[in-house]
Amino acid sequence: MTFQELIEKGGPVMWPLLALSLLSLGTILERLWFWARILTKEREIIDRILEAASRNWDVAAEIAGQARRQPIGRFLYAPLRLANPDPEVFKLALESSADEELAAMRQGDKLLEAVIALAPLLGLLGTVLGLIRSLSGIRLGDLGTSSTAGVTLGISESLISTAAGLVVAITSLVFYRLFQAFLFNQIKIFRKAGNDLELLYRQEWPKFGINPHSNAIKPKIDSSEPSDR
Repeated sequence: MTFQELIEKGGPVMWPLLALSLLSLGTILERLWFWARILTKEREIIDRILEAASRNWDVAAEIAGQARRQPIGRFLYAPLRLANPDPEVFKLALESSADEELAAMRQGDKLLEAVIALAPLLGLLGTVLGLIRSLSGIRLGDLGTSSTAGVTLGISESLISTAAGLVVAITSLVFYRLFQAFLFNQIKIFRKAGNDLELLYRQEWPKFGINPHSNAIKPKIDSSEPSDR
């Protein structure tokens, strides 16, 4: 059975199912590319920034500024770009940046949730419409005769839309759960990296608290903005 025949036998509901499948596929490919770029560089960025922060905060701020194309880079750069903040302000900057970055990582989740919910229902609707069409021509006297053979074929074809809807929904659900797992792992990574950076800062803060105007921890601000987030 060709794709065109599948669409025709599945009924009119196959067209919205096709649209949902294309939306889901586009979102999945975009998210896979997004996560691939993050997961391959994240650990290196964290290690470099924390190592630099233990020696020189200016260098740490410079490294974080250069890594602003990555979410973890923007997250750690948020407090480092401030001029000698107190520990509470430092922590607040980390929390605010984490909320923003984690929210951006959820992009596409709502669309996949909609596809997961709608695709099976559309498939079921197509099956119901197909059954109505197949059974509408049956008369009581036709039962058990050869005239019902076409009805049997029509019923089997009406199930195509249900199968298609389930395939779209299950595929979307698999990747949705995968992206959720990536997100939950990012929450742990952000929390660990943020806590480590904050701990280093709090250990150094008493040295700078003696002189509020000390510039020993004042990072160099890179005025250049990355071409993309």
